[in-house]
Amino acid sequence: MSENVRVRFAPSPTGPLHMGGVRTALYNYLFAKKHNGTFVLRIEDTDQTRYVANAEQYIIDSLEWCNIPFDEGPGKNEKYGPYRQSERKHLYKQYADELLEKGWAYYAFDTAEELDAHRKDHEANGKTFIYNWHNREKGRLVNSLVLSKDEVQQRIANGDKYVVRFKTPQDETLILEDEVRGTIKIDTNTLDDKVLFKSDGMPTYHLANIVDDHLMKISHVIRGEEWLPSLPLHTLLYKAFEWEAPKFAHLSLILKPVGKGKLSKRDGDKLGFPVFPLEYTNEKSGDVSRGYKEDGYFAEAFINLLALLGWNPGTEQELFSLEELTQAFDLTRVSKSGAKFSPDKAKWFNQQYLQQKSAEELTELFLPILTRQGIETDKNYVQNVVALVKERANFVNDLTELSGFFFSNPTEYDPKATKKQWKENTGELMTELIAVVEGIEDFSIENAQAEIKGWITSKEIGFGKVMQPLRLSLVGKLAGPDLFEIMMMIGKETTIQRIQNAIASLSNA
Repeated sequence: MSENVRVRFAPSPTGPLHMGGVRTALYNYLFAKKHNGTFVLRIEDTDQTRYVANAEQYIIDSLEWCNIPFDEGPGKNEKYGPYRQSERKHLYKQYADELLEKGWAYYAFDTAEELDAHRKDHEANGKTFIYNWHNREKGRLVNSLVLSKDEVQQRIANGDKYVVRFKTPQDETLILEDEVRGTIKIDTNTLDDKVLFKSDGMPTYHLANIVDDHLMKISHVIRGEEWLPSLPLHTLLYKAFEWEAPKFAHLSLILKPVGKGKLSKRDGDKLGFPVFPLEYTNEKSGDVSRGYKEDGYFAEAFINLLALLGWNPGTEQELFSLEELTQAFDLTRVSKSGAKFSPDKAKWFNQQYLQQKSAEELTELFLPILTRQGIETDKNYVQNVVALVKERANFVNDLTELSGFFFSNPTEYDPKATKKQWKENTGELMTELIAVVEGIEDFSIENAQAEIKGWITSKEIGFGKVMQPLRLSLVGKLAGPDLFEIMMMIGKETTIQRIQNAIASLSNA
């Protein structure tokens, strides 16, 4: 790609960043990096009524955690700044005026009450009210297309509230190209005349978005499909300004696990999974929303699962590093249809990344958890424990439950396992086993295994009659790694003590 690729992620700071927004940022990032381009963050905060003070920092922190930081944005390489739309509002009026002068826009003075009355009148007649070519010049609507120039200036001088509307051309067919969806044809007669600018000096999203993309030299606009209905207007705005339009790509939705409808926070709350990258506290209500980071997900696993929600690499490969994603990503392989989110698949991704980490790496993550639990132990011992149990873990926090018996004696025994495995004569067998264990001088895995299995064979009984109660004694349940590895780790003395504890607790139960 010869042109200078510049893409932007332009969220509104109205609350936490949804994982769908993170995916949009990710696709922009991957596209930019693949083509040696620039990834821009722009904060679109023109709607001050919905502005949330900590939302911008949350967005920045989320991108940083995901390891997809922006190249240009607020406070960083401000080549085309400022990057907050609220700080750019002095720019937009001149462009609204330019459209008015060219005849691509007009002043509209209709009040909210007047427009509401028009809507109700249309509904009463079984119609839908649209402010466009079929009624804008017939005198029923109050705008500069029917008022004289002097009347318009007088209204503005009097402080009458107004908006500037785009004058959508009549009887045209727009041929739009989308990098994901292909060719789209639109009849301009079906479009309404959108508001571009208000008398309070603030632009709407449509004008600010186009002006900023042009001034920031954005080459590709990669955004969610909720903006697809705006594509005709945005294309017409580029035509009106006589600017070269960027290429557009509209991404499909991330769907609920059931497959119908956009994935929402409510779905996550109901089914027990987060929809935000980081934990978020609502400043007004104090409500806390879960985050993938705090739920124990690795950032690289989160990014990997997001990448494949709507993009297909064309191969069977599922695990990608960020560098591999960058090389493989192609807009032509982005799906037109929505991608169903699977909480189980998300856990699978994290499990895969956890298994790729060494016991040493996981130990560094696990040690602070043990410290918070008041467990102080040798780092090498913890590393050996982690090596034994990691394959059963999906998250680092899982290591706590999987390894608890390595750090303290069982205080409870699984009732179902006890009923099934601890028979009337089990206590006698376990007492004999203690004597066997006491006689093992070299308490290595190989030696302990040979001695105990030799004793079981000599008694001509099934291995399960000893090994299952032994596991129950050492672990508290019928789970965990190889029994002889457990015995070697906890040592001979603790092994004997735990068997004695089980006999005392279970034989008299």
